[in-house]
Amino acid sequence: MNRKTVVQKHNPRIHQIEPLSPLSLGNSEFGFSVDFTGLQTFPQLYETPLGTQSNWGWHYSRGKDLYNERDIEYQLFKHYDREVPYPMKPGNQEEVYHWLRQNPHRVQLAQISFRFLDGNQNEVGIDAITEINQELDLWSGVITSRYLVNDQEVLVKTVCDPKTDSIGVHITSSLIAAGKLQIIQSFPSPDISDNSWAKATNLSWDHPDRHQTLEVDNNDHAVHLKRVMDEDSYYVRWETNGASFSQLRTHQFQLVPPSNQEQYSFVVTFYPNEAIEVNEATEMMKASEQYWEAFWEQGAFVSFEGSTDARADELERRVILSQYLTAIHSSGAIPPQETGLMYNSWFGKAHLEMHWWHSAHFPLWGRADKLTKSLQWYETILPIAQKIAHQQGYQGARWPKMVGIDGKQSPSPVAPGLIWQQPHPIMLAELIYRGDNAIAVLNQYKEIVYASADFMADFASWNDKEEVYVLGPPLIPAQECHRMEESKNPPYELEYWKYGLETALKWAKRLGDPPNEKWQHVVDHLKQPRDKDGVYLAHENCDHTFMEKNHDHPSMVAAFGILPGTLIDNDIMKNTLLKVKDEWQWDTAWGWDFPMCAMTAARLGEAELAIDFLLMDAVKNTHLPNGHNYQRPGLSAYLPGNGGLLTAIAMMIAGWDDHNGESYPGFPKDGKWTVQAEGFQTYI
Repeated sequence: MNRKTVVQKHNPRIHQIEPLSPLSLGNSEFGFSVDFTGLQTFPQLYETPLGTQSNWGWHYSRGKDLYNERDIEYQLFKHYDREVPYPMKPGNQEEVYHWLRQNPHRVQLAQISFRFLDGNQNEVGIDAITEINQELDLWSGVITSRYLVNDQEVLVKTVCDPKTDSIGVHITSSLIAAGKLQIIQSFPSPDISDNSWAKATNLSWDHPDRHQTLEVDNNDHAVHLKRVMDEDSYYVRWETNGASFSQLRTHQFQLVPPSNQEQYSFVVTFYPNEAIEVNEATEMMKASEQYWEAFWEQGAFVSFEGSTDARADELERRVILSQYLTAIHSSGAIPPQETGLMYNSWFGKAHLEMHWWHSAHFPLWGRADKLTKSLQWYETILPIAQKIAHQQGYQGARWPKMVGIDGKQSPSPVAPGLIWQQPHPIMLAELIYRGDNAIAVLNQYKEIVYASADFMADFASWNDKEEVYVLGPPLIPAQECHRMEESKNPPYELEYWKYGLETALKWAKRLGDPPNEKWQHVVDHLKQPRDKDGVYLAHENCDHTFMEKNHDHPSMVAAFGILPGTLIDNDIMKNTLLKVKDEWQWDTAWGWDFPMCAMTAARLGEAELAIDFLLMDAVKNTHLPNGHNYQRPGLSAYLPGNGGLLTAIAMMIAGWDDHNGESYPGFPKDGKWTVQAEGFQTYI
């Protein structure tokens, strides 16, 4: 395969304003999104916010210690013989509840824009700009933007440095020499004050008194600014290259290039504390070219060229763009938020039940190093997870669901009740181990694997009458529309409990540790999930038909697809999957539900059905021109959908542990699919 040809075939090309599809650059720890100008000039024309975010840039409104988990009001839920506290309602602590949900939150570090002027030095608007022609070269990580401003061409090359949180920009235009092109940097308010995360996604320019922007150095070569927000701060450095730099307003600055030339380059760098050395823009572009060429040449690869199925090219486009986007947004040192480094969703916090969907594909594609960084983060928050378990009366570590960089649990009407994030670190560590069976991997993640298993075994309750272990209540399954007090034995969670504990036992055996008898006893006695009329129910106490509870995630099918399904009857699962396909309200589903169902279809031997799910014509399965998985207004980027697609593709190509050994078992054998693939790791 000529990887470069396949990759560049799917370079995003923009010829008009795409309100949902700004292009993005990044290096896994820093992200920068641009409009058609190559900067962030017309944010008001974009529904998707134009973001500048990092994994280190966080803010606590009014200080880090304003409130903590001891200030919140907890609700008690009966768990058989005792009551367990969960922070799920504001109660009489409305302010505390919402502050803890909103803080810490990611900061929009800056907005960097062009200002174009006419002959009278008046700013021109969008009507003066024509012939938009923009392309993101995936092979080099460089965005090239061409357009006319009052019939004068502007050529902009924008790049992100692979090693530093820097943006390099090279501009060619006669507007520079004419003094009609300026660069503006503006700093929005860092606060999030709206209780609805959906209303808190856009930048806020209110309350300029709530933050400070200080010029700490200005010399012939560079300008250093310091941003101060309550107890938080960061720095911005401009490599000015002879331009004049001046302050326009309290939080707005202007860069005016020298007027004796038609080309100009600048670099802007963001950093949390100490200054760092950075490349010039031209050197940055060379470094980006080397970085992205190495990314595409290494690891697994697949092409569907030569296929006659009309959907093949679109599937290939989604696969290529999803690799690029997850490398930028989902492979950093902490688990990502669902919109990555594009803009804030759910107050900028990560959802740990989504970590698997963001990142499980990396080891399957031969890129385990891109998962390792965020998996190591669980080691840093292990004391917090152990504290949550202890407060609830359980052993081990209970991983929180919605978290900021501090790893602390956020109060929420749903999040504290979920449990399906609990086995994630076990499976993610196992996927890394399976790459090379290294003893070092076992030693590195042993503590989080064992702590996860300790909680899982203790959370399962023994039913004397049936002589089985059961899960819940209280719990909320992955299909979140079920009540905490009623949910019991959801199929996916039951199967995941069995897989997680069995895997922990394998780790103990590999390491020569004595087997944990409690883990083994739970594995041997977990109750099988309930079915009714030949279809698996959402949970044991749910007697609703699909027509009553056929919305949100059809997570019951994950028990045989994502997981091996050792508790599952294949025929019942096939009936369930077909019923899901025909009767589910797909406009209420989420982007990862489509690859989830595809994995179930593949494991059932229904390859054509797997393709149908991957490419189902549904709003939540839309992949925009920039590759992002659109969900709804306000959520136009959804990385779990991209990561889920890549996991499903890897499984469909390389198969799973007990598949029959055929090549590409998840693809139809009707002669319409030509699959060329290399480097994939077999799924569990």
